[in-house]
Amino acid sequence: MAKSMTKEEKYRQMTETPVQELIPRLAVPTIISMLVTSIYNMADTFFVSQIGTSASGAVGVMFSAMAMIQAIGFTLGMGSGNYISRSLGNRNEETASRSAATAFFTGGIIGIAIAVLGTVFSGPLVYFLGATDTIAPFARDYARYILIAAPFMITSFVMNNILRAQGNAVFAMVGITVGGILNMFLDPLLIFGFGMGISGAAIATMASQIVSFAILLYQCNMQKGCISIRISRFTPTLRMYGEILHAGLPSFCRQGLASVASVVLNVAAGPYGDAAIAAMSIVSRFMMFVNSSLIGFGQGFQPVCGFNFGAKRYDRVLDAFWFCVKVAVVMLTTFGIAAFVFSRPIITVFRREDAEVIRIGTLALRLQLLTMPFQAWVIMVNMLTQSIGYGFRASLVAMGRQGLFLIPALFVFPRFFGLLGLQASQPAADMLTFVLASGIVAGILKELGVMRDEQQS
Repeated sequence: MAKSMTKEEKYRQMTETPVQELIPRLAVPTIISMLVTSIYNMADTFFVSQIGTSASGAVGVMFSAMAMIQAIGFTLGMGSGNYISRSLGNRNEETASRSAATAFFTGGIIGIAIAVLGTVFSGPLVYFLGATDTIAPFARDYARYILIAAPFMITSFVMNNILRAQGNAVFAMVGITVGGILNMFLDPLLIFGFGMGISGAAIATMASQIVSFAILLYQCNMQKGCISIRISRFTPTLRMYGEILHAGLPSFCRQGLASVASVVLNVAAGPYGDAAIAAMSIVSRFMMFVNSSLIGFGQGFQPVCGFNFGAKRYDRVLDAFWFCVKVAVVMLTTFGIAAFVFSRPIITVFRREDAEVIRIGTLALRLQLLTMPFQAWVIMVNMLTQSIGYGFRASLVAMGRQGLFLIPALFVFPRFFGLLGLQASQPAADMLTFVLASGIVAGILKELGVMRDEQQS
């Protein structure tokens, strides 16, 4: 159905299909994509953890660099994607096409620069990211191949968001899922079968990213009804970058600050040993997996929100938001309860041989799981504000969880509460972000209600 759907049919689908039917239809492929991405991120952590605690810590150290690469991809991808959704809602396909090309080629250029500079300065880089002397050799081996993959990672994130913005979530899912499954097969083969150690995990990730890139590029340029990416549409103007960054800045704040927070977390965990760095890395990866299903669901909401806001269907924007909030709270609360009960076995799966990793990780995981319902609300508020182009307010919400609150907490809490302070920093930041998000969205919902009433009258 998706392959034969014309642009006019897609427009009617996005603006007329009941949101309770449309959002799950768009969200299921995205949820699958996000879960697969999280699973193969966890696969690296799982298989590398079998090598040793220092190797597991190295993945955690390089995760902050990967988070920054992802931040750039998400900034350009979601920024152009939201602009594309609103443009298509206004029936402006020319602008949508230029936005897609500009984001793609800009991402490629930035990715090449990261690959070159990161490779040249890989030694100082891993220490800057929080590596200890015992972790650094593993981190350098892992970084060598991850950095080569940077251009493919960034442009894949861009194309994934461009496809979703048009309502083509299935096409986006195919590219991400195939690469993710390939990574899960290659990890044990290269790490243990070929005896490549942590380098094998990095090569598996690099190969998977290149395969995903090739599939997504094919989907964008060859599938009927998709906006093609053409160099002739590359429009590197201040106005175009302004539009993309206005909508994409919340993603950069969210993902970029996640990278900074990851560095700060590694540094804060350093005094407690490699076991603390490894434990917090495992918890971070698992929490990303739990949240990925909700983020995938929210990304099914975003094109619906952007299309209908552009088409001035404010009633549908509000209906979609409240529908998603209800589903999100139930979803994360259910996941949170189940994971809380099995917290110790979950951590044990990753590092069975190290009792200290299990002890530190179990409590940190349980504390974070207690805030799951509040995280659901924060994520949906962030999705709403970003999708309708309220960039500054969306950025504030995005900055809260891992910027405005987490980074200061990591500097302060361990000083007063030691290791417990380290473990409690993220939950405390989550609760403060909930308060911030609630205050911000109250005014936005009131504005949308007024616009809806004016529209209906």
